[in-house]
Amino acid sequence: MLSGHRKQLISSIFTAALFTLSSQSQAHGLEPVNGLLTPESVIQAADGKLYVSEINEFGKDGDGQIRVIDHGKSSILVQGLDDPKGLTIIGTDLFVADKSRIWRVPLNQAPSKAEVYIAATEFPQVPQFLNDLTADANGNLYVSDSGDIMGTGKGGAIYKITPQRKLTLVIDGKADPRVLAPNGLLADAKGEHLLIVDFTSGVLYNYEVAGKRLQEVASGFGGADGIVRQANGTIYVSDWKNGKVYRVENSKAVLLKDGYQSAADIALSQDDHHLLVPDMKAGVLDVIRLK
Repeated sequence: MLSGHRKQLISSIFTAALFTLSSQSQAHGLEPVNGLLTPESVIQAADGKLYVSEINEFGKDGDGQIRVIDHGKSSILVQGLDDPKGLTIIGTDLFVADKSRIWRVPLNQAPSKAEVYIAATEFPQVPQFLNDLTADANGNLYVSDSGDIMGTGKGGAIYKITPQRKLTLVIDGKADPRVLAPNGLLADAKGEHLLIVDFTSGVLYNYEVAGKRLQEVASGFGGADGIVRQANGTIYVSDWKNGKVYRVENSKAVLLKDGYQSAADIALSQDDHHLLVPDMKAGVLDVIRLK
């Protein structure tokens, strides 16, 4: 267990006192949330609960955590992480990308505990910056290593992890020099295609897994971070560097909303009509109503 139950309870009571929830989107059960600690990623579970990865102080190990927001009530799910980022849910398990390893958090246990699912040493080479997670319907995980994202902007890779925990390289810069700092990922149900946005180039790609073909879909997304796709096929991409969110229209980036300090890893609500946007530097989770 990453932290004692008593410590978690005290922390939950204290941080809850710092929270403020705005009144927007109340009719839909989703409200913007203020007072978050460097939120990077968000996901909504089938039961409506929101899980948010909070980095807290970037680069400081042990102060990261996962927050759960249940119909406006906030609590800490697990503490003691480092710089938690991408989130995805498979069954009753929450998976978290964190620096050079992946955590698994069973959501059907109380109190919740984070367990190392894939350690840094299990990768072909130690990851520099594990970032986003996605999963297909077969239970396979895909994780992006954004490489030297804050330095050279190169050295990234994408890995696949089967339910049996077999890890393989999907693509990296050696296989295709266009792969620089892959960030947001989105797998189709069968795991045949991966949508990838690159933080360095701001390009959205479609990767055909079997044929190992990388095709540009659209560009102009700045410091591309998160990616989602509605049931109607509309794709949205967040731009962390410039604080913007775009939709993809006719293979072009069309501005949906700006004014964020750093729009991080976005997610769709369970009803498919709301976009959840963690504004990392502002400490806010925004909610955008979609058509």
